Amino acid sequence: MTLNPAELVVVSNRLPLDVTFSDDGKVSYGRSPGGLVAALDPVLRQSGGAWVGWPGAPDFSFEPVELDGLTSIPVQLSGDEIAEYYEGFSNATLWPLYHDVITPPEYHREWHEAYRAVNYKFAVAAANVAAPGGTIWVHDYQLQLVPAMVRELRPDVRIGFFNHIPFPPEALFAQLPWRREILMGLLGADLIGFQRSQDAGNFRSCVRRLTGLTTRGHSILAPAPGGGRREVISGAFPISIDSASVDALARRPSVQARSRAIRAELGNPDRILFGVDRLDYTKGISHRLKAYEELLREGRLKVPGVVMVQIASPSRDNVSAYQALRDDVETTVGRIAGDFGSLGSPAIHYLHQNQPPEEMAALYLAADVMLVTALRDGMNLVAKEYVASRVDGRGALILSEFTGAADELRQAILVNPHDIDGLKAAILRATTLEVPRQRRRMQALRRRVLEHDVSAWASSFLRALAAS
Repeated sequence: MTLNPAELVVVSNRLPLDVTFSDDGKVSYGRSPGGLVAALDPVLRQSGGAWVGWPGAPDFSFEPVELDGLTSIPVQLSGDEIAEYYEGFSNATLWPLYHDVITPPEYHREWHEAYRAVNYKFAVAAANVAAPGGTIWVHDYQLQLVPAMVRELRPDVRIGFFNHIPFPPEALFAQLPWRREILMGLLGADLIGFQRSQDAGNFRSCVRRLTGLTTRGHSILAPAPGGGRREVISGAFPISIDSASVDALARRPSVQARSRAIRAELGNPDRILFGVDRLDYTKGISHRLKAYEELLREGRLKVPGVVMVQIASPSRDNVSAYQALRDDVETTVGRIAGDFGSLGSPAIHYLHQNQPPEEMAALYLAADVMLVTALRDGMNLVAKEYVASRVDGRGALILSEFTGAADELRQAILVNPHDIDGLKAAILRATTLEVPRQRRRMQALRRRVLEHDVSAWASSFLRALAAS
């Protein structure tokens, strides 16, 4: 297809496409669901925008394709590039470094070289499609060099960057051998958004200490192409969910019937505890399992009155740290099930698989207590999905204070997941919370989530970018 210049170009690691290969070798494309896609779809349609990203398979590419008014532009990556840029530098170097070094980052020069080369591919693709004076919005830690690369290629465009994960304090970020390059890459943007004010403050502190550039409040004086200085704005833009859609899904009679069936399948316990996470060491799954197991051993929770449901979505199964985590989680689950469960009265129900949206909504509705015990998380949208699903106004949310969501969802029961005794006390409190208090808390939580949805987030960022 002939590409028209796009007034708005979104750049992310993955394209919002589901690619399907038939037995006869034909390829078909479908729009993949997601909050970011839902938020940006109206403005992309209105502006004739484009989305640049990787299609999701090695050594695979296609001509730009238009689906439902959105043009997707693929960036082809080889198997080696995926291994080194994505699995290596992005997820074995940056991810652990940005998540408080919960597991040690690995620093390999060949990974860094691949990261730089792949970032340049994304930058060129975005620069080639952007209209004169247009806007390019880059997303997340995999593409931190893209803003400066685009600035060199297209000094006429406005550039935004949003970091979906935490940004570490200077004492941790300073470990990165390529720390200055990353900072200068980000400073190619006009506006840099973070989930929390703390993350934006960490970034500005790193800029001051590691580059010597001047910061004034939310602004940074960065080098301009051709000399001189330009102002870069940094700040917090906490992301959210398509809360109206989640609310509507939870109101469907079929979903509510499935919620009742889930309770029956679990033996109609008095309380269902629920956790759903990617199987990732940042999510604190082992911590919540430890707290639950201790409460059962101490007799303060008893089966069949209580059951835990834990869904752990597959994540980076070929990375050793994730393989070790899976072994640890499944060993603990097996011990809890064997020591405390019985036929018809399970102590825990564990699934290592993804669930469709309808099933997730039914599980949220069935759960009396939602456990979000992340050790470090940029936002944690699961907490917001649980709140948006509670159309009955009941339920209790236990939320780690180390999530971005904790800044907004103040009516949750906030916990330090490293404090196992404190986590146990929070679980006991949540399981005994009277219905009137549940309703008061949930009403406040739902007001926040329903009013501050993902569309409001995208609009606020784009307005700030236009004004920067």
